[in-house]
Amino acid sequence: MKLTFIIAYLFSSFAYANFDKGLEIAKKMDEANKGYKSEVSQMKLVLIDPVGKNLEREMKGVNLEKDDVIKGLMTFEKPEDVNGTKLLTWSYRSEGEDDDQWLFLPSLKRVKRINSRTRGSSFMGSEFSYADLTAQTIEKYKYKFIKDSKIDGQDVWVLERYPKQKSNYSKVELHVSKKMLTSIRNNYFNKRDELYKTATFSGFKQYKVGGKSFYRASEVLMSNLQSKKKSKFIWVDRKLGEKVQESRLNKRSLR
Repeated sequence: MKLTFIIAYLFSSFAYANFDKGLEIAKKMDEANKGYKSEVSQMKLVLIDPVGKNLEREMKGVNLEKDDVIKGLMTFEKPEDVNGTKLLTWSYRSEGEDDDQWLFLPSLKRVKRINSRTRGSSFMGSEFSYADLTAQTIEKYKYKFIKDSKIDGQDVWVLERYPKQKSNYSKVELHVSKKMLTSIRNNYFNKRDELYKTATFSGFKQYKVGGKSFYRASEVLMSNLQSKKKSKFIWVDRKLGEKVQESRLNKRSLR
């Protein structure tokens, strides 16, 4: 009985230590990526079917960083059938507050709210969900340190991120670059704890805002391991620290 108790105690202490270390690393990531103020970009979204056929869309993006919320707007420009479609996202830092998302469909001339039930669905036919496009603020997750590792010659921490709120994912496995303090690969697990999507971040560039450096990927490839479909975000141009009017990032401006 004593031996069983000691083993259970040691295992529990080890698990708590891993969660403590996971949160410590997550806080380092959060601090390293705070302070960019805003972002203005030109992007492409490429949809890739199982046989490699591509469908390309062009859009522009605007992000604004506030103390309690991160606001983002994507506006599709090409091709013509999606021109004017907009996604507005407000990602809150407060643990108990659900993020807000609205989709404007010009063909219907109406704004559709993306609620917690539909947030796990496909964004514009891609392998990215609406939830994938929120800011993933650290207050809404628990983090567990798994191990030190290497990916493509880079030293990384492997963490598991567990949602505190309703989510389509049971967990996400992050591979965090020790140098850049940002994830370079995410593995997404469904409710049955099966790996079904992988995001690979590449083409990192360094940006400076107010003397602070930020690393951002130029490409994110999302691979669905079940459907064999892929989608890719490509940043053609990106500027951080630009002056952005907050009035551009509200529900009224979607129309």
